[in-house]
Amino acid sequence: MLMFDLHCHSLFSDGELLPSELVRRVELLDYKAIAITDHIDSSNFDFIIPRLVKVAKDINRYSSTKLIPGVELTHVHPDLIAPLTREARHLGANVLICHGETIMEPVCPGTNRAAIEAGIDILAHPGLISEEEVELAIQNGTFLELSGRKGHSFTNGHVARLAKTHGAKLIINSDAHAPEDFMSAERARKVGLGAGLRLEEVESIYDVAWSWVRSLI
Repeated sequence: MLMFDLHCHSLFSDGELLPSELVRRVELLDYKAIAITDHIDSSNFDFIIPRLVKVAKDINRYSSTKLIPGVELTHVHPDLIAPLTREARHLGANVLICHGETIMEPVCPGTNRAAIEAGIDILAHPGLISEEEVELAIQNGTFLELSGRKGHSFTNGHVARLAKTHGAKLIINSDAHAPEDFMSAERARKVGLGAGLRLEEVESIYDVAWSWVRSLI
């Protein structure tokens, strides 16, 4: 199973590592690609994205693990998600994540729908996402995340069940903030199995997502 992770954080937001160390650590886990998706709102997106774009150019000259610059729109009011998504893409963010309506935090109601309608790539830890929102994700090609992060993972089973029922695309991410958060292939499989998927379904998640990831590196 090819390993990659499209949701993690550096010290540009609330992570512990510089991008260079972050990539080096997952390179030793044989990752093919990693997206740094630091938390943004309108206060910092124009600071973070250009720096991730620059460091990705430097790192990708030498690392076997390719760094993809991205962002995670976090606790942004639903009405601001679409314009901020457009601005982030314009600055060079290649992976657009929105911090979904996890049951662990007071995310503004309507965030899941607004993010999907805005054309984000991945809806992170979408909590008790509705069937209507899952259908909308299918129409817009949005991946629904199964989270490896404690707390956010509580609703993985709900997300996986609705995704299987309706045919939505899933992705498994670590939401890593510290070195110990990065997942081995074995741990990633367990996240999928713990969400109620079969082993072949977990491996299919990576196969489907890889075709998109490959276009970004």
